[in-house]
Amino acid sequence: MVEIKFCGMTRPDDARCAAELGARYVGVILADGPRALTDEAANKVLTAAAWERGAKPERVGVFGHASTEDIAGRAKRLGLDVVQLHGDPDARAVDDLRKLWKGKVWAVQRVLGTKIPASAAAIFEVADAVVLDARVPGKLGGTGVTLSWVELRTQMEPLRARRARLVLAGGLRPENVAAAVDALHPDVVDVSSGVEATIGVKDHDRMRAFRDALQAVHTR
Repeated sequence: MVEIKFCGMTRPDDARCAAELGARYVGVILADGPRALTDEAANKVLTAAAWERGAKPERVGVFGHASTEDIAGRAKRLGLDVVQLHGDPDARAVDDLRKLWKGKVWAVQRVLGTKIPASAAAIFEVADAVVLDARVPGKLGGTGVTLSWVELRTQMEPLRARRARLVLAGGLRPENVAAAVDALHPDVVDVSSGVEATIGVKDHDRMRAFRDALQAVHTR
């Protein structure tokens, strides 16, 4: 069954909604950008996701270009379950982080056009998951740019036999998540801007519609 990660959370109420909808992961941005949070704000958001009547989503922190020491330190302070490296990491960056932090490491591979980076094979061997996202100059993620899922399918097949799980991001929304899942069969779908009312503010109806669209795929 494909799991959901609601990312780019900035408000406790949105994180609480994600938990109520059964999200497996809730993510906050700890890098530069319009959804970036301080540690204090991130902790409030992530704490709100601990819904008392259901399973607790795993806490994901998204990092950009920062030192390994800074990433590990913030991950420990915030009690993260997952560190998502969004600064074009290589296999060595993943290995270096594991020396300082024992949680899960997800490594982002940003795709320009229909070509998966050559570095992806090595990343799939060392990371716990690889996040496929669209490459947009000057931005780390949350751009709403959609990947060419069908064109990427053949390139992805040999990589799926390696260690890492596949997390699919890049322009997902309620209207297209089923097509994306049919094309690439990811383990996790990662949505941020596709369920927003404005930048950083989630639309709860669209969050629910995203969850429902994915459930419809599962019940075919």
